[in-house]
Amino acid sequence: MEGGYKITDQFATYFLTFTLVGWVDLFTRRQCSQILIDSFNYCKENKGLILYAYVIMGSHVHLLAAAMEGSSGLSAIVRDFKSHTSRKIIEWITDNNKESRRAWLDMVFKYHGKYNSNNEKYQVWKQDNRPMQCVTPWFTLQKLNYIHNNPVKAGIVDHAEDYRFSSARNYAGRKDVVLDVQLLDFGSLVGYVGY
Repeated sequence: MEGGYKITDQFATYFLTFTLVGWVDLFTRRQCSQILIDSFNYCKENKGLILYAYVIMGSHVHLLAAAMEGSSGLSAIVRDFKSHTSRKIIEWITDNNKESRRAWLDMVFKYHGKYNSNNEKYQVWKQDNRPMQCVTPWFTLQKLNYIHNNPVKAGIVDHAEDYRFSSARNYAGRKDVVLDVQLLDFGSLVGYVGY
């Protein structure tokens, strides 16, 4: 595994990053973001994923997540999520005649797949998820703020809760959320949340 990061406790909470190969800017397409939303919902309902926070940026996804006790564990959920979304993204590219970058996207994902023996033809996601276990409330809060402020730092929105594909809306108490998450309760640390 790149970078030496590992999920060592299958049922602990982790900060994870999923990055597209070549940092391809794909999730600017609403249909591709919806593939991720649908897959997160499936994993929550059927695989035991506990999702605390997320943001879907153009080329990557950050999340705070854990696996329910009795499930197959976080590593298996992540593996299945990335495998399924890879197939759905390739299907979307193949079937979408209106995508102006269709040939280029196909070439990029094939190129990366060619040099990875774990793939048959395409590679969509980088293999490393850079998992970091959330062992203290302060670290967890720092990662929560990092996730939610990603679109602000990128200059996409002025306020974290205005970004559509983020749990910042959930934490701000808005009703127009895209994906339900289990809100973290920081008790006495609540005053330090960045909004």
